[in-house]
Amino acid sequence: MTDAQPTPYADRAAVHEQHLDGFGTVRILPLDPTEDATRVHGWVSEERAAFWGMNGLTRDQVADVYAHMATLDTHHAFLVVKDGEPVALLQTYDPAADRVSECYDAEPGDVGVHLLLAPAGAEGARPGWTAALSGALMTYVLLGLDRTRIVVDPDVANDKAIARFLKQGFTAGPAVVLPEVDLPDVYLPEKKAQLAFLRREVAFAGRPTRRPPTT
Repeated sequence: MTDAQPTPYADRAAVHEQHLDGFGTVRILPLDPTEDATRVHGWVSEERAAFWGMNGLTRDQVADVYAHMATLDTHHAFLVVKDGEPVALLQTYDPAADRVSECYDAEPGDVGVHLLLAPAGAEGARPGWTAALSGALMTYVLLGLDRTRIVVDPDVANDKAIARFLKQGFTAGPAVVLPEVDLPDVYLPEKKAQLAFLRREVAFAGRPTRRPPTT
């Protein structure tokens, strides 16, 4: 009888862990700029991730971007793991400290979210999979962080992403142009985005909206 193999990423502390019946266990881990750089570089280098703004960067440059982000109090990056398998890159940020604040009137309790899903595996797209994963992420972002409204800014041409947000209860805001950011530690090109918003009472309609216990 062989010893059980350790679960991948089990040695890394999660900011949120949630088991979803029929789906699996979702863990949200603070991104390790060094350990996760190769995997994240592979994701952000794909053409489908062009709106992420990192196409053309080397692995080391991607690591540097996230190492810089780790020094900030306003922007945070996470690796999302389902049953030990990395499935998404999640970023949260304070909209008041981000260029998006130039494009809408931020409210107290707002939290910005960027989500990049990993490429579909050999089994291809799975109906309901993204919705289930998003449910765990919204629990962390809205309840775990005690925020009242999520702000997202998908590419204005990404009809699939926009439709997915609207199906999840988001309300469409204006289409905007996010201004270029050119700083010594970070460069972000101008982007055309569709803003959308989700309030906590909508996301958890009919369900408790207390902060979940820390795991």
